Amino acid sequence: MQKKADYAEAIKTKYPEQLVIAVAKDKNGKANPITIGWSMIASGEPAMLAIALTPKRYTTAAIRHSKCFTVAYPSEDMAELALFFGTHSGRDTDKFAETGCKTSPADKIDSVIIDDAVANFECTLESEHTAGDHIIFVGKVVACHVNTKPKGRLYSVATNRVLGGVIKK
Repeated sequence: MQKKADYAEAIKTKYPEQLVIAVAKDKNGKANPITIGWSMIASGEPAMLAIALTPKRYTTAAIRHSKCFTVAYPSEDMAELALFFGTHSGRDTDKFAETGCKTSPADKIDSVIIDDAVANFECTLESEHTAGDHIIFVGKVVACHVNTKPKGRLYSVATNRVLGGVIKK
């Protein structure tokens, strides 16, 4: 049975929601990470991923400049980093330097991968689409990396930036 609900009430049922960290280099060559909750697989063949950002985000300009981005699936032990990357602007903060997050150069694009992530996907920018108050960036996956150690994924598990793992049954 269903009951009528307004959007603000109904959307809270989406949790747990996956998180990703997108990374793009700005016009000065600085790699800038941002934590986002709105991402998806956009195509299986060819492999494509999509992320949604608001136009005012610093990463939006960085993706448009570099024409590529990395999508990293953060591990459960990256909760503090993910919160920092999602609450500080790259306009005035070098987030990787500030946090000490370890990265390695990407193989196929001008970006970096996050060493402690569960997986990283190097993407070339294929298209962008305006969707209301967000821009959807679609990237073609050109290289993938997985962590050599088994790690659980980090999710947004409730409103107000509550992060954690999801128990597998």
